[in-house]
Amino acid sequence: MSSDVQPWLVAIDIDGTMVSDYGVMNPWTKREVARLIDAGHRVTIATGRSVPMTLPVVEELGISPELVVCANGAIIVKRDESSPTKYSLDSMEVFNPTEMLQEIHRSIPDANYAVEDEQGVLKYVGWFPESGLNVNVIKVDTFEELLTDEATRVVVIAPTAREDYFTDVVGTLGLHKVTYSIGYTSWLDIGPQGVNKATALEKVRERWGIPRERVMAIGDGRNDIDMLEWAGEFGRGVAMGQGPEEVRNAASEVTLDEAEGGLPSVLATL
Repeated sequence: MSSDVQPWLVAIDIDGTMVSDYGVMNPWTKREVARLIDAGHRVTIATGRSVPMTLPVVEELGISPELVVCANGAIIVKRDESSPTKYSLDSMEVFNPTEMLQEIHRSIPDANYAVEDEQGVLKYVGWFPESGLNVNVIKVDTFEELLTDEATRVVVIAPTAREDYFTDVVGTLGLHKVTYSIGYTSWLDIGPQGVNKATALEKVRERWGIPRERVMAIGDGRNDIDMLEWAGEFGRGVAMGQGPEEVRNAASEVTLDEAEGGLPSVLATL
């Protein structure tokens, strides 16, 4: 990196941003990321995925960031060459989901439920989309088997429900103990209170000593809203063109759709 180039922190969401709905990564994205790293910028991933689902994407992208944000900010992993996966746990936020799960289950008994622990093991009852499954997924027979003292994430899915169904239920239940985001229609992600991609990335930014005005975050989902607002306050919060209106409104700028090369085209501006 030349002495007159000041490094940026570039945080990129995975699904719908870095990879398509079919899990395909644009080769142009890899070239632009490599260019940014060669220039001295700090590129990392900030995703709702579990650690085991995230690390293969890190490897495919061809990067080895010191810190990676997973589980919507509940987990940060650090580079560790002694680990078989090359990463180990840096920090983790957990919460007790039992009371909240029971409340939602009483209101939506026919929904599908999943609980993810700090190891990335996801237990679910009912149905869970195959695209979100990996070797660390266990289907259980009863809802009660999901109840635990510590979780990094809870997912509630009611595929046939209206999009505002969960917001009505959440409002009725007064889930003030957790933060929530609707990843897509009828999908409710619940994590530890006050924890999101933005809170985790602020820790990363401080660790790397990068000023707030030199942060760029790119995402497409409602779980990216906090991150985009955080980045856009002093730097650049970039929404993908195909993102919901409220996601685009939360951003300081909007790029093209993922299918149109939205991510690499905005990376090319840095």
